[in-house]
Amino acid sequence: MPDASTYGVFVAASLALTLVPGPAVLYIVARSVEGGRPAGLVSVLGIGVGGLVHALFAAAGLSAILASSATAFSVVKWLGAAYLVYLGLQRVLAGDEGTAAVTVGREPLSRVFSQGVVVNVLNPKTALFFLAFLPQFVDPSRGAVSAQTMLLGVTFVALALFTDGLYALLTGSAAGWIRRRNESARFRRGQRYVSGGVYITLGAVAAASGKD
Repeated sequence: MPDASTYGVFVAASLALTLVPGPAVLYIVARSVEGGRPAGLVSVLGIGVGGLVHALFAAAGLSAILASSATAFSVVKWLGAAYLVYLGLQRVLAGDEGTAAVTVGREPLSRVFSQGVVVNVLNPKTALFFLAFLPQFVDPSRGAVSAQTMLLGVTFVALALFTDGLYALLTGSAAGWIRRRNESARFRRGQRYVSGGVYITLGAVAAASGKD
């Protein structure tokens, strides 16, 4: 296992990275705006499980296959982009009744969770990040590389759960406060367009991204 000093540096670097808003945070914020703190926190858990899948892939060496195969990378990238755009179009094209259901948090939390898992698993950039970042803190002389990689991956996901949870709580609370003071159909419609636009934008960014 990594020595204490190396592990401490890894924790500090991971915290710095997770505090900076990225695509996962934007997704969580959009979810929190839609369904409040419950939906935001459940989406954090979904993203976290997706991160654990990538940690497992990195430990098993599957991330290296994704990095070395342009075809595999493109397939995963386009599937993820298409899924995000699909979620966005669902929000934008939903009727006012569907909007009301989402904004009061009636969308099944199991669906929110599963969508978070799928969004992160279908993000090849996450796999490449784990592949590039975790090995920097692995010392082959201190035990099995796969075990060390998994430990670091789980640690990173745990830290991300904490920081992403803060974003979900803050955004969900703010959105709930605003919603209680403006429950008009026009407000809900605008909320739907904003959240749907976030998903579509994330999908477009994912589609345009490469390995670098």
